[in-house]
Amino acid sequence: MTHNIVFLDRDSVIANVRRPSFAHTWTEYPASTAQDAVPRLHGATIAITNKVPLRADALAQLPDLQMIAVAATGTDIIDLAACRERGITVSNIRNYAYAAVPEHTFALILALRRNLMAYRLDVEAGRWQQSERFCLFNHPILDLHGSRLGLFGYGALGKAVAGIARAFGMEVAVHTRTPTDDPGVKNVSWDELLQTSDVLSLHAPLNDQTRNCIGQDELARMKRSALLINTARGGLVDEAALALALQTGVIAGAGFDVLSKEPPAEDNPLLKLRLPNFILTPHNAWASTQAMQGLADQLISNIEAFAANKPVNVVG
Repeated sequence: MTHNIVFLDRDSVIANVRRPSFAHTWTEYPASTAQDAVPRLHGATIAITNKVPLRADALAQLPDLQMIAVAATGTDIIDLAACRERGITVSNIRNYAYAAVPEHTFALILALRRNLMAYRLDVEAGRWQQSERFCLFNHPILDLHGSRLGLFGYGALGKAVAGIARAFGMEVAVHTRTPTDDPGVKNVSWDELLQTSDVLSLHAPLNDQTRNCIGQDELARMKRSALLINTARGGLVDEAALALALQTGVIAGAGFDVLSKEPPAEDNPLLKLRLPNFILTPHNAWASTQAMQGLADQLISNIEAFAANKPVNVVG
């Protein structure tokens, strides 16, 4: 058969997206809203979406749809139960940002641990120029060597972050659903992870069990000198509680690449922070040139595998 493929948000993947090797028609849109999905997918057998949601009511209006190829790892935009009921295969992208996200994670950690943002502001304000000494050290500078990195989640990205941490001479502790026997990694309870981590980095999926798993109580149990890093999902952290914790010195700092709603609403409390101990990047930890091309290549490989009746990276 000739598959009819529709890419709902092509501009979300800045890479060369090759065409599948089997007979097909191809239609792509730079971007789509949820309301655009049904009319644009009319007659499609394969839908490609990065962030355009496909819920049960939309799927019920798309009788020809056989596959949804998600151009991302997260599949919370897809009603997986409805897909199972309708026999629609859902495939996602896996392990493509194994270098990009861990490197971004450590960019945040190093900037905060060594107070780079605070010192940059000092230089811009003329404080170094006015110093009586050759250097300025009015903010603490802490090494990573000998400190503890706590990881919540220990999939491919968590493991890559752990490898970098060990290269810096950090002790690595993890709290994960399935304990690991990796050498140099200590399995700990949730309480121990919170109370003993010098840097707590989140690498868990967002679901009913993990939503807002870091709130006011959890932040209060962390070290006052600790950093919280989130390059996973924004909904893992209560953002209002974090904003208050940073303003009142409950923890030393935080580096985030994700928010609970993206693009964020103007009233998001983290957007209002103007603190040198908080760094927010616009969900682009994954988006290195190399990672983006790897995503695009895997996306088409997933579609080709489905067309060959050998689906891979199936979700649900």
